[in-house]
This record gives sequence, C-alpha cells and structure tokens, in this order.
Amino acid sequence: MLLMLAGVTAYAQNNNVIDEVVWVVGDEAILKSDVENERLTAQYENRRYDGDPYCVIPEELAVQKLFLHQAEIDSVYASEQEILQEVERRTSWLMDQIGSKEKMEEYYNKSYTQIREMLRENIRDGLTVREMQRKIVGDIKLTPAEVRNYFNKLPQDSIPFVPTQVEVQIITQEPKISEEEIERVKAQLREYADQVNKGETTFSVLARFYSEDPGTARRGGEGGFTGRGELVPEFANVVFNLTDPKKVSKVFETEFGYHIAQLIERRGDRVNYRHILLRPKVDEKEIETALSRLDSIANDIRKGKFSFDDAATWISQDKDTRNNHGLLANPQNTTSRFEMQQLASFISQDVAKVVEKLQIGEISQPFTMTNSKGKEVCAIVKLKNRIDGHKATITEDYQRLKDMVMAKRSEEKIQKWIVEKQKTTYVRINPEWRKCSFKYPGWIK
Repeated sequence: MLLMLAGVTAYAQNNNVIDEVVWVVGDEAILKSDVENERLTAQYENRRYDGDPYCVIPEELAVQKLFLHQAEIDSVYASEQEILQEVERRTSWLMDQIGSKEKMEEYYNKSYTQIREMLRENIRDGLTVREMQRKIVGDIKLTPAEVRNYFNKLPQDSIPFVPTQVEVQIITQEPKISEEEIERVKAQLREYADQVNKGETTFSVLARFYSEDPGTARRGGEGGFTGRGELVPEFANVVFNLTDPKKVSKVFETEFGYHIAQLIERRGDRVNYRHILLRPKVDEKEIETALSRLDSIANDIRKGKFSFDDAATWISQDKDTRNNHGLLANPQNTTSRFEMQQLASFISQDVAKVVEKLQIGEISQPFTMTNSKGKEVCAIVKLKNRIDGHKATITEDYQRLKDMVMAKRSEEKIQKWIVEKQKTTYVRINPEWRKCSFKYPGWIK
C-alpha cells in the first residue's frame, strides 16, 4: 500500500483513492479525511462556521499545525490525565447525541476504538495548542490605567452587561458516620483487592461496576498519567509507592472516601493508575442530628448571640471557606462574586436554589447538599450581598473589564504570532482548495 509518498494521494491495493492531501504545512499533511471528520464532529456539537467549512476547517487545522510545530520545539505538552478525561467526556457526549455506540460507528464509518483514537489525537493537539498559546501570551501585563483607558473609549452600546451576582457565606456540618459503616466499606474494598490478587477478576471490571468516582469508573478506574502534585497527598503517597502492577494496594482513606489502587505504568515522575472509590453511607438519623444542630446555630445568629462570620470560622467543617468567614470563592475569576449559573456549576445546585430565594443578610434554613468532594453534608448559607444586573462600571466590575482587555491583547498577540510564523513556514495548498477568502491571507505566497 502506498500512503502519501507522492505527497498528494493515498491508495489502497486496488488503486482506488481512499484519501487526499489537501494542504501541507511545514512537513505536516492535512488530509481530506481530517477535514471531513472535523466537519462531522462539529455538526453534532452544534458548532457553526463563519463561511464555507471546506475553507474554514483546513485553515483552522493549518493554524493548529503552526502551534504544534512550535510546541514541539519548546517542549510544551498537554496533560495525559486531561486528555483521557476529555476523550471520555467527548465519546459519551457523541454517543448520547447520535443515539448509541453502533450508530456512532456507522456515522463515522469507523470502529469504536478508531473513533476514540481519532478523538484522542484531536484532543491532544487541541490541548497542546492551548498550552502553547498560553506560553505566547504569558508575559502580557496590564496596568489599571490601561484598563480605565480601554473602558473610557468604549461606545455606550459596547459596554458589557453584567448579570446579577451574589456573594454567599456558608457553614457546613458533616453527619457522623458509624464505625460499623466504615468497616463495611473497608471490608468490601479488601474483598475486591483479594479477588484481583487471586486472579478471579480484573481491577478494571470491578471499577466499572462498583467505583463511586464517575470520572474514572467508566475507564475501568484509570486515572491517566499524573504528577504527584496533581493528587491529594494521601492518594499520592499510595500510588507513587506502588511497584508491582499485579498487586493491589491496601485500603486507604482520603477526603473523598476510601480507596484501593493498582499501578498501571510509571514514566519518570508520572504514574498511571487505577483506583476504586467507595464512600460510607450516611445514616438518616445522623443527617437529622446535623440539620438540627445547624438550625440551632442559625437561630443563635439571628438572636445576636454570635455572628455568622464567627460561626463559620469556629464551627463550620468546610475547610475551603472557614478561614475566610465562610465566604465562597469563585474559582473562575478569583473573586467572591458568582453569577447564579456559576454558583450552581462550581459550588452546588442545592446552594443556588436556596440563595435565589434569600434577601440580603438573610440566613437560610438548614439543607443537605453534595460538596466538592462528593460527600453529603448539611449546610446553612447567608446571602451577604446581591449586585443586580447592570452595565459594567470601572469601580464595580474592574476585574471583568481587565479580563476583557487581557483577552483582546492576547488575541492581538496570537494573531501577530500567526502572521509572523506564516512567513517562515512552507505551505502548499492543492489548487482546488485555494479558492477561499482566508482569515490569514499569507498562506498563498
């Protein structure tokens, strides 16, 4: 079989054309099938192109090749764990959209394994490009004066509208879990480990059926190649000390629950592993006890016996907020302000539903929620502040406006980099693919 040796066409043994090289960027080829696969995926992800997809897609792929070439030179790589997680998410999403695994295979005319490999390569490239872009724009610095000047020059109809935002404080209590329940979970995990060590089943099968970590269970418990700093210390101490891929670790505890783990492979300072997570179940009576205690705390705060700030500092069991008087922090913008959708996504839908009905300064009734560690906890919240939807102002929304200026400067720097990179990169486009209005006209020299 001759594959792209002539730089133009790929042939099967019966000499039927099965693919075609439509662009060459540096020493990298862009195939017609690459363009078609991207078009099919975009169709199911409801992505729209501003122009002819057969013009826009190959140019986007060509730009990607420029970044990937520079990433290779600069030794910039994407996280294997992030790649695996995104492959799983994208595969599941496509199957849901198309209807089934079989229909997905029919749609792409590929096997399930081939589709995952296609997605893996595309995702790896996309994440590597993102890391390379971050490196290119990493040295941009902005002063408050630059942000003010940008805002002052904005036409009134271009000033962004800021949706309603809230600031929320929280106090949590974790219902007590009985020793009997903890021992039950440990015994179950020891049983799983025993089955694997005796060869009665495989770790991955057990993980798919029983692990309570949804992010890895579907992959047979596989976490992907991970650095020590990416894991909580208790977990890292176990998986980085595993040496025999045929053996299973002893049961160990983290803030997420109880685990067993198995080494898959070690590469330098990164390991790939499998794990099974089980969480002890909370007794309903213990939940009622925690809710009752929070009800008493809320009533004492309302009576002025002590403040919500003090209760959050000394009574709350939420480690992430108690050192800040219970004030929730938005991980997206490093402030304490949340749009309601962000509150639901980053903290909890349960919290968002409760906060939506509160007045400023009001303390909620006790309720149950699932925290960021996947544990069921009881909570009360206080609406510290609500900022109604409004047009952005430099005093109220400085960070948002700074992010806008940073995005604009970053885009300008990226575009300038692409134009300069085009000048020093060999590009060849097949004649029938040249009749396009390209975003970057420097492709055709």
